[in-house]
Amino acid sequence: MSDLTEIRNYPWLLPLLAIGVLLIVWLLYRVLARKRGSLEHIIAEISFDRIEGLVIPKADEGEILIDYLLLTTQGLLILEVKDVQGIVFGGDKMQDWTVINDERRYTFSNPQPALYDRIAAVRQIVRQVPVAGRILFLDGAEFTKGIPGLVCDLNELINEFGEPDKNAAKFKIEAFKPHWELIRKGALNTSAL
Repeated sequence: MSDLTEIRNYPWLLPLLAIGVLLIVWLLYRVLARKRGSLEHIIAEISFDRIEGLVIPKADEGEILIDYLLLTTQGLLILEVKDVQGIVFGGDKMQDWTVINDERRYTFSNPQPALYDRIAAVRQIVRQVPVAGRILFLDGAEFTKGIPGLVCDLNELINEFGEPDKNAAKFKIEAFKPHWELIRKGALNTSAL
């Protein structure tokens, strides 16, 4: 009975407890939503196999490193991941892209030409399979002047490469499997597989 007396003496305590519970539920929801949208989750959602840190011969000469090569129902997807925080100024014809955030301003080379080279290198190995490439900017990057070609975020990636019909996906993937094995055999750095 003393607990009920305490609540009667402090009528503001019950609403405060309710707000606290709601805040905890909201925070848990945010953590789970972020986890669902994470890179690993999205990659698992859209791909049926993947190779990280793949090194293959370049289309002309030398070697080329691929962050992620994914086997999807649409063919092979080369994924270059950029984890930048701030406003990104970049365009298809710009040599350097700029990131501005609260702490600093910096530039990096336009990633599109390198992605085109990676696509060409993979196509040289698997000529009969569609090969796509995307530059994935994680949460925290904002393009205020328009989004350059081949650039996407996690939501766009899953919308473009996700396959809702998993049964149909199995048939598509089986058709690509022999070509996927060619990529594995063509890899120069087998320790990355």
